[in-house]
Amino acid sequence: IFDALMAGVGLILLSPVLLAVALAIKVSAPRSPALYAQRRMGRFGQPFVMHKFRTMLVTAEQEGPAWSPIDDKRVTRIGRFLRRYRLDELPQLVNVLKGEMSLVGPRPERPELVAELEKTIPWYRERENVLPGLTGWAQIRYPYGANLEDARRKLEFDLYYIKHLSLAFDLRVLLRTLRIVLLGLERTAP
Repeated sequence: IFDALMAGVGLILLSPVLLAVALAIKVSAPRSPALYAQRRMGRFGQPFVMHKFRTMLVTAEQEGPAWSPIDDKRVTRIGRFLRRYRLDELPQLVNVLKGEMSLVGPRPERPELVAELEKTIPWYRERENVLPGLTGWAQIRYPYGANLEDARRKLEFDLYYIKHLSLAFDLRVLLRTLRIVLLGLERTAP
């Protein structure tokens, strides 16, 4: 109920921001879509379609799914700004409203990457025992991940979150996320 209420309020209050971001993306690349839909793994391994503002070139994944390093050349100029302030994630409030995601939880990953990660990282799929989140403990505690070791470290934070799951913990994560978004802070490894 808290997630749905906050997502609904967020969509209403942030509608001018959502419109401005969509327009900025369209102005920068008129023939490209502003939104991007991608299959992700949800709770109990159920796939769903997650929505984001497009931050990469349309041709970014012609070679298939791949992690995006910090200095990824596929990221557009407007995309760098959107990623810095996490504005590209705002359309996921619709996923929260639909019950596919929570405000806080482990970030959902693509099925292709999950298949690879579960082969090398024990208990990787344990993170799917809760709804994936728009933000999460791993996202505020660890820098942007772009390799297997980063996925391992983020899993530690995800499992810690699941073990200590509570409304108070969620509020703590949301407040720290808000600080990161408002100040455009980069996360650093603890």
